[in-house]
Amino acid sequence: MDRYDLLYRLYEGYETDTLRDLQNFVDLFPPVDSRVALDYWEDASDELDARKREITAAFDGRGTLAEIAARATREQTFTALDLHSKYGRSVNALVLDVDETLRSAGRTDNEIPRETLHLLTEMHEAGLPIVICTGQTLENVKGFAIQGLGTELVHSGALSIVYEAGTGVFTPGHGSDTKRLLYETLDEDVQEVFSVVRSRVLTAAPEELRRSVHLQGNEFNVTLKPNFDVGSDAAAAVIDEGLVYLVDLLGQAVAETVEGIGEVGIEVRDVDGDDRGRAANWARAYYTDADPEIAQVLDREDATPSCGVEEIPESVRERFDRIDVGYYHADAAEIGSLDLDKPTGVRAALDVLGIDDPFVTVMGDSKSDLRVMEWAESADAGIAAAPSHASASVLEHVRATDELVYEPGDAGSILRTVSVLNRLNEW
Repeated sequence: MDRYDLLYRLYEGYETDTLRDLQNFVDLFPPVDSRVALDYWEDASDELDARKREITAAFDGRGTLAEIAARATREQTFTALDLHSKYGRSVNALVLDVDETLRSAGRTDNEIPRETLHLLTEMHEAGLPIVICTGQTLENVKGFAIQGLGTELVHSGALSIVYEAGTGVFTPGHGSDTKRLLYETLDEDVQEVFSVVRSRVLTAAPEELRRSVHLQGNEFNVTLKPNFDVGSDAAAAVIDEGLVYLVDLLGQAVAETVEGIGEVGIEVRDVDGDDRGRAANWARAYYTDADPEIAQVLDREDATPSCGVEEIPESVRERFDRIDVGYYHADAAEIGSLDLDKPTGVRAALDVLGIDDPFVTVMGDSKSDLRVMEWAESADAGIAAAPSHASASVLEHVRATDELVYEPGDAGSILRTVSVLNRLNEW
């Protein structure tokens, strides 16, 4: 009997819903100081063990089937079987974005669901390394990781943090490789642009904008965040305005630091074609052409460029080619290096973790996560999953590959599918 028939028989012939309820109760039962509650937990644990033994005996000692039924729905299991038939290998690392992927930043609790944290811990204990890949600062991510996953897991040597969308990698327990500052490998010319932008981004901002945003505490990237609830109308308005300001400021910084262009100066919203607005106009033209979403924001803000990309000096355009402008609706406006992106950081993290032949599960929601997904597909190095509210381009990629789309807050469903995939490969 092949695996499909065995799994079909398993889910048709046994009360797998009850089995999963018992497993979830035993796994997620909160610590309480109550003898009655503890007795209830022990009864549930005994019943769970008895049901697993029954299934194991019915399937000629295949305990794997009992474990699969206790942890995954029929749909999740057969999705895993399809993935196994397609790829024929286990996932050997998880690459996970945090905000809007594991948790929803717009929620008041802003927490990763307890089920997801438990599954991550369980998969880690089974030997699966975890790479947290985020645009957040290292300190922010370390705090959530230690609080949610525990100090022991974070310092186990099998967890790595790619922070600020790939500018650095932190992998505790790896000696001199514990922290790799990838931005230090950039050319000095590019580093100088970021230094100029960072030094002026708040001091040169219009007063009203300066009161409405703050800088994320990055080591390298320059990220404007709203002083309003993420996702709110007020946050959307100030981030749209901040994006225009950041693009203009970047234009000035590039013009000042490219040899032969000189200090043309800039007035942030003055792009009437004279020298004082020329650098801003170049930046607006370049990033309008590069990103339709940025083009829409500039149009809404009455900041459409009055020149085309063909009018940008070649030396300036080449510098823009190495600098990314990120826009996250009602959340952030950011500049980063295109030489340092999430795929670069992920590859560095996998190198530190000693994973030479990666086959990862990438979970994310934004365009920066899409780059990791595209790398995984092109290198035959993994599969991709995304929440249903992810960016349109991310959903297009995920649906075109393995259709691993899940509802907001339900990242656990993908983790369960991956867990079954790995059990099938070991079977």
